[in-house]
Amino acid sequence: MWKYWPFRKDYLVYIGGVLLLLICYELAFSRTMADWHHYKELNRELAAGNDLSYQPGYMTRKSRNLEQTLSLYRSDTALFRSNTISVIASLAEKQHVRLTGVPADADIFHTDRAMLQKLRFTGDFFSLNRFLYQLESTPGIGVPRSLVYRAERKQASSVPGTPVLEVLLEISR
Repeated sequence: MWKYWPFRKDYLVYIGGVLLLLICYELAFSRTMADWHHYKELNRELAAGNDLSYQPGYMTRKSRNLEQTLSLYRSDTALFRSNTISVIASLAEKQHVRLTGVPADADIFHTDRAMLQKLRFTGDFFSLNRFLYQLESTPGIGVPRSLVYRAERKQASSVPGTPVLEVLLEISR
């Protein structure tokens, strides 16, 4: 096959070298050249400003860094527990369920990874189930760790009482 080739074999080496050069340029050199041009443009802007107090995009970088820091330490704030409970209470009210019990904040329910909060809800059984589904599917609130359904009875009557749902909610930090 090679002896019927109409071109000289030296030309194949040159064509292969040019193709290799184009592939290398596309894979490595084009990005490097673009970054080098961007670097030169930034240096030109810095020299034109000639003032260290002038920083383009400073406020956007500052606000982005503050948002990242606040998102990291959101669970350590004093208002985090009350904000979470108020969000849960508003979800419960939409499903016609009442938040009836929130015990005092106990240190035994706090770990380095998560905060455990025990909550008590009353309502009819189907509303409690709808609320539980919405609580599990809402992101950012937490995950129910354990559930207890019970009927709250009156002392003197033999009629079954209202359903009560007790949830131990794990809120990750």
